Amino acid sequence: MSTPLIIAAHGTRDAEGEAVCKALTERVGRMLPGIDVSVGFVELSSPGIPRALADAVKRTGSRSAVVVPLMLGTGGHVRVDIPEFIQEALDEVPHASVRYARHLGPDPRLVQVVRDRMAAAMGDWQPADTTLVFLGRGALVPEANADHVRLARMHYEEGGWRDVEHCFIQVTQPSLPEGLDRAYANGARKILLLGHWLFPGVLRNWTHQQSAAWAERHLDAEVRVAEVIGDCDELAQVVIERYHEMLPEESGEGSPAYPVGLLLRDRDVVVVGGGCVASRRVPALVEAGARVKVIAPEVTDRVAGLAETGALEWVRRDYADGDLAGAWYVMAATTDPEVNARVGAEAEANHTFCVRADDGFAGSAWTPATLDLDGVSIAVLGNRDPKRTKAIRQAIFTAPTVREAIFGG
Repeated sequence: MSTPLIIAAHGTRDAEGEAVCKALTERVGRMLPGIDVSVGFVELSSPGIPRALADAVKRTGSRSAVVVPLMLGTGGHVRVDIPEFIQEALDEVPHASVRYARHLGPDPRLVQVVRDRMAAAMGDWQPADTTLVFLGRGALVPEANADHVRLARMHYEEGGWRDVEHCFIQVTQPSLPEGLDRAYANGARKILLLGHWLFPGVLRNWTHQQSAAWAERHLDAEVRVAEVIGDCDELAQVVIERYHEMLPEESGEGSPAYPVGLLLRDRDVVVVGGGCVASRRVPALVEAGARVKVIAPEVTDRVAGLAETGALEWVRRDYADGDLAGAWYVMAATTDPEVNARVGAEAEANHTFCVRADDGFAGSAWTPATLDLDGVSIAVLGNRDPKRTKAIRQAIFTAPTVREAIFGG
């Protein structure tokens, strides 16, 4: 029996915005044939999340469901409201097990869609002559606002803009007019305004109204407004990935990964990141005879020790495009999801298998939990539940019949 997917969206009084959200739900349904996909809203639109969730469980007869928050940031709706709505639904369907997925966040696919929207609005302007005003919704959760500022900085670092100003449409400061004022005070006369929203609605309307009013007072400046993300394959793909991340392992189906042993001796392996994950994984790669290159400004003492002995090469800088050339196997193990995503994208383009330490489903390979006994290596591959995988490995290690088979009884 398949597990239904309930998309938890914000809701809007704007008919177009609601229609686009429901169109996305239909798109996800087409991309997940055989899966019951529905949408529930936090407010303003119907059905509400509790009703949508309870109805999906009853309609499918499933004992489990997955709720994916259709939210770019981790504000109060993600942290408080949607979990409360899930609990409300469980009062009606107490037999169900509901798994709550992570929010969308700055997924590289969505970042690229935003860049496409910017390019379409820019027209004949060049980024080097243009200031980007990056507008967020604003939240009572400081972390959500900080994530928006961080994403604005990323666009500055990677977009080649003259400058980037961040601001918010509500709740917190600086406001949209203040963001435009800052850009103008710094000499901007070509301003691209991007409201970081998913769908049309009141926020987009406010964005156009406030920016038009500001432009009327600053006739020597021009403001062009980029479109929202909208109903697109990239957004649907992120929702589907969040859904798959939460699926339980089905009895008898095993891991979705194909088990294989890699012979890496005298073959190039690149590890991006030098922290605790690299510290655990790199020694095994060295032991396998791989030519290991670690790219990181700083590494753990264990990795540094291996570099000092010549067992691996340590490149003391941040990752740069092209660093994976010639690699047979790659590990993206930094603490920055954006960097890991860039590493994964380059590896994918090179047809090189890549382990994403931060997001297994975004990579093309998984690292199993391994057990070495008397010349035999046993690897356990699960469905991205590390605690369960390690528990199974330990059970294998202690099972008398396994030890007898290896060592002889």
